[in-house]
Amino acid sequence: KCLYLMSNNINADGCRELAKLLRGKDATLTQLWLNNNKINDEGVGILVDALQNNTSLTALSLSENYGISKQQGPTTLLKLVNNISSIKATLRSNHTLKNIFLSTMQAKSDADKEFETHIDHALAINRKYKDDLETAGREKVIQTQLHSVTRANLADFQVVNRSLYSEINPLHLPEVLSLVGLHHGQGELYVALKSSIAGVISTVNRKQFIRQQRDYHAAKLEQLNAELAAIEAAEGDEVHIDVGSESHSNKRRRK
Repeated sequence: KCLYLMSNNINADGCRELAKLLRGKDATLTQLWLNNNKINDEGVGILVDALQNNTSLTALSLSENYGISKQQGPTTLLKLVNNISSIKATLRSNHTLKNIFLSTMQAKSDADKEFETHIDHALAINRKYKDDLETAGREKVIQTQLHSVTRANLADFQVVNRSLYSEINPLHLPEVLSLVGLHHGQGELYVALKSSIAGVISTVNRKQFIRQQRDYHAAKLEQLNAELAAIEAAEGDEVHIDVGSESHSNKRRRK
């Protein structure tokens, strides 16, 4: 289903109504054309929020909406199709959209063109894998998260300061490093090794600390158990003596 709403003075409030058509498992809209309206960054954010889990819309046109800024609007759209904040976020990005059209009257700077390149790259992956959303997500991780320069650029655009290797379990590092070497070559593999080694050392130190704490508390627990056993044994002796005395006293009364 295609919906053409060009030149209809649609603003952020109108986007809220349109968002209802994009949410839920029953969403069937495949193309949404909103050229030449009054959509601003707020409106883009509303549409993007509705498209986070949408698996029907393949084309979105926002051309000639001059209220969309050169940075916030494109950043929001970029995060929609490739959220670089974490590997999970990348995997959960929108892998259904195949085309996004966005144009402004302002001259494009190098940064603007780079924005477009990153968005187009994510959309190209979506087109390549069509409805295989899982494979598209995995490919985005390999092509962008595991390439140091690409990830650095995307992280800069999306204001992400978190290191990729801080979220990777050291047990999975051999597999990750293998993917880096296979898809990006020895240079990127060296960068990945250098970036991940600090995390590995940190994890090793943490493991050593945990073992030391475990041994300390195990010894303390053993000491406490011994002390508790001694107390319980003493209490048992006292009960035995009391019972014996009572029995002896009873025998005297019978005589």
